[in-house]
Formats: sequence, structure tokens, C-alpha cells
Amino acid sequence: MSDTDSLCPIDEALTQDGYARLSGATLFDRLDIAEPDWSAFAASWNDLGPDLFMADGGRYRRRRHAAFALERGRFTRRPHQPHYQSRDYNPLNGDVQRWFDPVEAATVANPVCDAIFAFAADHFDPAHQGDWHIEMHQFRIETKPSESGRPTPEGMHRDGVDHVLVMLVDRRNVREGVTRIGAPDGTPLGEFTLTEAGDTMLIDDHRILHGVTEIHALDSAKPAWRDALVVTFVAER
Repeated sequence: MSDTDSLCPIDEALTQDGYARLSGATLFDRLDIAEPDWSAFAASWNDLGPDLFMADGGRYRRRRHAAFALERGRFTRRPHQPHYQSRDYNPLNGDVQRWFDPVEAATVANPVCDAIFAFAADHFDPAHQGDWHIEMHQFRIETKPSESGRPTPEGMHRDGVDHVLVMLVDRRNVREGVTRIGAPDGTPLGEFTLTEAGDTMLIDDHRILHGVTEIHALDSAKPAWRDALVVTFVAER
């Protein structure tokens, strides 16, 4: 299991292992993220609409979604569009055009968003030679006494893209939520828990399966949730 804070650079870890990790503290330092900007960015997770496309009948997930183009080094937002995955990659919710509330313009305009996109592009396309379709997902997974929170209800999976960035934004009153990593044949490669704001994982989606275990409340009398940002890159061919 690679930890880029102490072992190898991010690009080396991606090449060698197919994924890389870095702590929130390291990420904030590298991106020079100002605390007020981060606070505003994280607060936008308090206004996510319900995910009404859960084939398991669950109402534990809230989200917003946006699509972007990266062309000649410039990010531009694309018209709002549905999110689509084949059942080959998402056996629970695949083969359906899923429309979610759009990411708020103020969230995209926040300097944190641009910094994260640029950081991901630097490591997914170091030579800056490609054009990319990018999708941004804001997720809140809630857990209640009557319903467990399932960050990845489809289980261990690939997203059907080229690259994935997963960042923890907040964990409030929850336990578990363990990230598991596997090879395409299902062989376990490791597990760890994103616990601090900004803890981040970069994934080569062709080489790595990933999933997150259910979350449960530490105190069932209080609200409990796990907020995450997922950014996917698909090469425009």
C-alpha cells in the first residue's frame, strides 16, 4: 500500500501501484488552499439534493454533478448533462441516464475547485497533451438508525473511466467507511480509511478496483454523514 507522504512521489506510485494517496495536510500545503476558501467549498455539501436513482431503494445518498472539458490546458464547464454508466461497471444503477442537481456556480468558482482540477490534471496527464472529459460529483452519504450509509452500494468496482480522484471533505459522527483497493481480478491490494478533510486518493481506473464499506453513526441520536468529492477523467479520443 503506497503512502506518498512517506514513500514515493505521486506519479511513481500511480505508475507502480495504480493508485496513490496523500494526506489532507499535504494536499492543502501543495495547493496552498486558504482556510476560508476551503470552509466555503466544504459548506456547499450542506445543500445537496437527494439521489433518486438508487435501485436498492435507499435514500441515504445526496449529490450534485457537473461536467467539464479540459482542452489545451483550459477548463470549461459543459452544459448540464446526465451521468451515465454501463451495467458492466455499475450493476446496481447502470444503463440509466441519471440526472442530478447541478453543482452550484459558486462552488465551481471557488479557488479550491480549480486547484483540485489542476492538481488532478498534472498527475493524470503530466505532459498536458490530452483533451479530457471531466465529471465532478459531490456526495453526501448519510446514516440513520433505520438505514446504513453505503458509499459504494455497487461494491468493489471500476468507474469505467481513465482516472479518478477521490477526496474526503468531511466525516461527521461516523465510524467505518473503510476504502478497499483491489486488482481487476478481485485480488485485495490493501485497505485504509480517509479520516481527515482533504485526504485524497488518485486511481488508475483501468488497473484498480475500489470500494468503501458502510458507515454507521457513533452516536445514533445525532446526525451522521460522510462527504466526498469524486472527479473522473476520460480521454477525448
